[in-house]
Amino acid sequence: MTRPSAPGSTVSRRRLTPVSGPPVAVPDAERLVHLQFRRFAGCPVCNLHLRSIVRRHAEIEAAGVREVVVFHSPADELREHTDDLPFAVIADPDKRLYREFGVEPAVRALLSPRAWLPILRAVLRSSWAVLRGRERPPAAVPHGGRFGLPADFLIAPDGSVLASRHGEHVYDQWSVDELLRLVTSPPPAPRADG
Repeated sequence: MTRPSAPGSTVSRRRLTPVSGPPVAVPDAERLVHLQFRRFAGCPVCNLHLRSIVRRHAEIEAAGVREVVVFHSPADELREHTDDLPFAVIADPDKRLYREFGVEPAVRALLSPRAWLPILRAVLRSSWAVLRGRERPPAAVPHGGRFGLPADFLIAPDGSVLASRHGEHVYDQWSVDELLRLVTSPPPAPRADG
């Protein structure tokens, strides 16, 4: 079976069960799906990124995109951190979806100098939120480890992958602006050989 990780590949139809709410279809028959792979429940860097998605969620939905976010934590751990998120959050503690989509961990997730400033910003923001009682701290030893890399997939209603990105470090994912550009930009014209 070919991994659905590159534009032009196809994602087979499935129903995913979020940690709360009804099952979600991927692909969705009526709209695009932005399938995001994050790290562990309470991950400060993931939370920093997801807050940007939450702030602009209405804009993302207006563009015809459904957000579906996957973590490699058990559902009971995720519920403690995701109650206020307005989109589907999927627990994949066995990393079945991660393997299927070719989303692998790597030490470079935390060691890349490009990740250091976002990590610092995320830890400071998260620490402040924990101290104020607005967030719970992550587990001392997160399920699935700390070296996960993010990945993004934009999936059409017919299951075709329109765009994808496998992160090179912990904060290497599509911004909301990049996602909206992908949704509103026409696909590139075929190149002529010769």
